[in-house]
Amino acid sequence: MRILALDTATEACSVALRVGGQVLERYEELARGHADRLLPMVDELLSEAGVTLASLDAIAFGRGPGGFTGVRLAASIAQGLAFGASLGVVPVSDLAAVAQRGAALHSAVRQVLAVNDARMREVYWARFRVNGLVESAGEEHVSAGSAVVLPESSGGSWLAVGRGLRAAPELAERCRAAGAELQPELLPRAREVLTLAETAVSMGQILPPERALPVYVRDRVVAAAT
Repeated sequence: MRILALDTATEACSVALRVGGQVLERYEELARGHADRLLPMVDELLSEAGVTLASLDAIAFGRGPGGFTGVRLAASIAQGLAFGASLGVVPVSDLAAVAQRGAALHSAVRQVLAVNDARMREVYWARFRVNGLVESAGEEHVSAGSAVVLPESSGGSWLAVGRGLRAAPELAERCRAAGAELQPELLPRAREVLTLAETAVSMGQILPPERALPVYVRDRVVAAAT
């Protein structure tokens, strides 16, 4: 299996490449300049692995929610590369990606609340079940931290993850009081986008390049940009 994964939905700019049993990756946290770094990262990994873009099975990308410019960048680059190399694409939720990153660090948890910073005093959030890989347990939302619905207690520990917990400290305290373990420093990465895309690729669930579309969640930002 050969898959390239991209993510620029947050301050993290990252690329991961699976070639057989090997995974190569690049990860940087940037205040700006994702567009300048993303393609050089791709070229570095392809060169390091000794493969061409056209030899891949698919391109996965973090489709959001996240920063408007970053989400649009990953989708457009994935689409352009896929068109040029006659490949398909696999969109992956950035909330699922950060949930998967946290779940991999806490193998005992069975529920994860993923919370990414949405700015404007809001957070993107969604709940997930853990069954090896994370699985959606509800819709993705954007709201104030006070409106976030915590996972129902199952008697065991659960995980709250993502830098949205830093942006909404009252939410972090509410999670802690409800018995959660917290990982407030994590951002979504291409490595987990790749992990979550592998099942879709193995099952042939690959979309045509024109389906490489961003998901913003925050409707008013989309409306203002159109």
